[in-house]
Amino acid sequence: MGPVIAGPTPHSTGISESGDAMIMSTDHPALDTEVISRLHEVVADLGRVGALWGPEQLQSNRDAEALAKVVERLRNMYPYGDPRYIGQILKPPHPVAWAAYAATALINPNNHALDGGPATAQMEKEAVEELARMFGMPRHLGHLTSSGTIANLEALYVSRELQPDGVVLSSEAAHYTHKRMCDLLGVRHETVAQDGSGRMDVEALAQRLEKGGVSVVVATLGTTSLGALDPVHEIVELAREHGVRVHVDAAYGGFHTLLAGASPAVDPSPFAALPHVDSIVVDPHKHGLQPYGCGSVLFADPGVGRLYAHDSPYTYFTSDELHLGEISLECSRAGASAAAFWATIQALPLNADGLGRGLRDGRRAALRVAERLNEDPSVRLVVQPDLDIVCYYPSLSSASAVTAASDAVFDSLARDGWHVAKLTVDVSWLNAAGGELQPDADSVTVLRSCIMKPEHVEVADDFADAVIGAFRGVRSP
Repeated sequence: MGPVIAGPTPHSTGISESGDAMIMSTDHPALDTEVISRLHEVVADLGRVGALWGPEQLQSNRDAEALAKVVERLRNMYPYGDPRYIGQILKPPHPVAWAAYAATALINPNNHALDGGPATAQMEKEAVEELARMFGMPRHLGHLTSSGTIANLEALYVSRELQPDGVVLSSEAAHYTHKRMCDLLGVRHETVAQDGSGRMDVEALAQRLEKGGVSVVVATLGTTSLGALDPVHEIVELAREHGVRVHVDAAYGGFHTLLAGASPAVDPSPFAALPHVDSIVVDPHKHGLQPYGCGSVLFADPGVGRLYAHDSPYTYFTSDELHLGEISLECSRAGASAAAFWATIQALPLNADGLGRGLRDGRRAALRVAERLNEDPSVRLVVQPDLDIVCYYPSLSSASAVTAASDAVFDSLARDGWHVAKLTVDVSWLNAAGGELQPDADSVTVLRSCIMKPEHVEVADDFADAVIGAFRGVRSP
């Protein structure tokens, strides 16, 4: 059984009593008065240039009622920006990102063809160039996507076109999207065992590669269950010995390359191998501070662009330059996503002192929480965190007791305003990873926290205290 992730029922909201959306995250300073004033000017200018539905068109009772209903519905939402939301991979976008997205959305450009969004297409190319530079890719072909799922689909599609009869390998801990996309593409998929840290087992991979017939190995940098880093450097070496491609799903952890080898430590070895892989996926709508959906895919060989070749006589006539739709499986895509990401990395460059600052604080908070939980005998960590996801469970004797206690603590924390998540794992794997549970069930529920906001540094000890206190209060049945 693979990991199953759950979250709490909403009981608080990101909407104020007056109905205004609150910017609850302090990842970076909120927009000041001057910036807000300038944004209003930009929106007004854009409205005069091309928007058909300006404020003067929102005067009817039905329009007002519809918007009021939206605000009312949004009350049933988690407080994603609040530091006490420490559950799933969710947080508000950076203010620069949502401002740029909102302003660009008034024009509503389509980045499929240059005449659909000449300015935003150029911003996308520049932003993807920065991503390639961040990963150390000397040459590349790439673009933004609507999600990491679509980005992974494109990488597997290219692999299928190059080696149509090969098997795709991914770890037991890899995202389920790889098997799903292989099913969609009609490609055989097999899983490789994970080790006790939730990473791809390199010995198991070596044994499978010896049997032959493999076209691509999918390595994961930042599994969505544990945040584990597959040993990409070892995987690349093995794959090259057998003439096999390597695709890296770094949707979650890719931006942590900005911290590789820095303090607090993130293992630099897997990230150092990225210039030598065939394709990489990273999601700016996770650690890149973007609104959903903004994924991306990059290929080391620009020549794979030929695999996207198609005819569209009514589309690509305005320019001899490369249109993004000519190297993408998707057609229409929001130019606003490109503008938002481009603007964000202008404000926070892709380096350790730019975007890396927030990642560093999240990593520091995760290590502090892990340290505190490790010190208390009532709590056990599932694994030591590679990035900023921490998973933990009560120190009880049996799998069923741990599941019951985890469920109870989940509810108790929610009542106290702490939003965490659940994770289901195999008891046999957990015991192999160092657990000592009586296996009276096949699976066990533990608790999971994505400690991905910089402000989690300020609440790390409070959160650890809350978890420890809740676990001390449970008793084995």
